[in-house]
Amino acid sequence: MSDIVTTQLADTGVLTVRLNRPEVLNSLNRPIVERLIEVLTDADKNDDVRAIVLTGEGRGFCAGADLANGQWPSNEGWSGGDVTANAMETGYNPLVRALAFNAKPVVTAVNGVAAGGGVGIALAGDIVIAGESAKFKLVFARQLGIISDLGSSWLLPNLVGRARANGMALLGDDLSAEKAAAWGLIWEVLPDDKLMETATSYAERLADGAITGIKASVRAHDQARLQSLDAQLDYERDMQHHFCDQPVFAEGVRAFIEKRKPDFRTVETAQIKAEREKR
Repeated sequence: MSDIVTTQLADTGVLTVRLNRPEVLNSLNRPIVERLIEVLTDADKNDDVRAIVLTGEGRGFCAGADLANGQWPSNEGWSGGDVTANAMETGYNPLVRALAFNAKPVVTAVNGVAAGGGVGIALAGDIVIAGESAKFKLVFARQLGIISDLGSSWLLPNLVGRARANGMALLGDDLSAEKAAAWGLIWEVLPDDKLMETATSYAERLADGAITGIKASVRAHDQARLQSLDAQLDYERDMQHHFCDQPVFAEGVRAFIEKRKPDFRTVETAQIKAEREKR
């Protein structure tokens, strides 16, 4: 069932990943979750992949969990909560981690609806853009009597604040792409016919940059949400101590002095191979 997630790796190093269950708005069942984890894990380790674009096939990005055909295991005597917790522990949470903590920069291109857990998947990317017809909808609390998951209960309040996160989660109304951009939930809203072109362009720029520094910057921003400015200054010091001793920084400085484009691909590939040999 590998066709439920399609992939295409370009010569630029951009891997385009598409959720491919358009008949159910790319809702998440066990097979698609496990396949997506596999694809993201392979991309994380593949030196030919420099950046990832994640989007949905058809008229929707992802409608969240497939409540009708989830295909998650259920042992004798398990309650509905047991089944759900197991699905989260073995599937949904590893998926969010494989996306949010991937070693490669991730651009999520939201086409159409992102509902329920689809919101968490969308917002777990490093750069999130959406087509003008896209909308974000949290259906957990009001319609199902549960909390937001797949990371959305953490991402929403951290991105847009408690008041707006509560409004989205408690009322369950559609949030338009335009409003999502105005709130700072996403980076940019685009005409639908320009979404993938722009997502690919952004991913190509990331792929051509120092992806170790790009991902370290994302981590620094995440770390800042958890601590004081004083602690963050110490974190910045420690990270710069590490990264300024790396070949990537040396290449960036040389390229600046020599007034040329830095060759981060060659340097980072060589560095990764050297680190593997030491293990």
